[in-house]
Amino acid sequence: MQASADSTKMDCLWSNWKCQAIDLLYWRDIKQTGIVFGSLLLLLFSLTQFSVVSVVAYLALAGLSATISFRIYKSVLQAVQKTDEGHPFKAYLEMEMNLSQDQIQKYTDCLQLYVNSTVKELRRLFLVQDLVDSLKFAVLMWLLTYVGALFNGLTLLIMAVVSMFTLPVVYDKYQTQIDQYLGLVRTHINTVVAKIQAKIPGAKRKAE
Repeated sequence: MQASADSTKMDCLWSNWKCQAIDLLYWRDIKQTGIVFGSLLLLLFSLTQFSVVSVVAYLALAGLSATISFRIYKSVLQAVQKTDEGHPFKAYLEMEMNLSQDQIQKYTDCLQLYVNSTVKELRRLFLVQDLVDSLKFAVLMWLLTYVGALFNGLTLLIMAVVSMFTLPVVYDKYQTQIDQYLGLVRTHINTVVAKIQAKIPGAKRKAE
């Protein structure tokens, strides 16, 4: 019963996290999304100027400065007003943060599933189980060599974060037009792939 309750609780938490993520990406709470988006960009731009160790150390110092200052302020205020409110962070210190064995097992099983699926897909591509899919993968890797020559990892990460917070809103606003153009591009790509399959021996799928 306890395991079932923990699983149900984790499913509810995961559903809540997904809803919160969607709300953030679609700017449904402008203030909250602005804070998260700005913080992520500030962190990434900081990493372009300083090492990871320096950024982590500065963030830890900033956090400690804020919490220590607040703790001292509340202690002085309690002493002046002669109140006994206790530790200002008592509610957070008493908050349960331990993961149960079932929760850890669930996360481990999910991770194992993703790793196994990735390994199987890479094996299928590298050992050319399907020639067309392997050719597509090769073209993608070739394009990534040019992307890697133009941008470093942090730049790509910054671009990914900006895209995450802009593309969903743009797509939601211009969904009809975007779907129309994507349909045209998909049709053109399928036509080109079909021509390549017809000319390369052994490129046709078994399903055909």
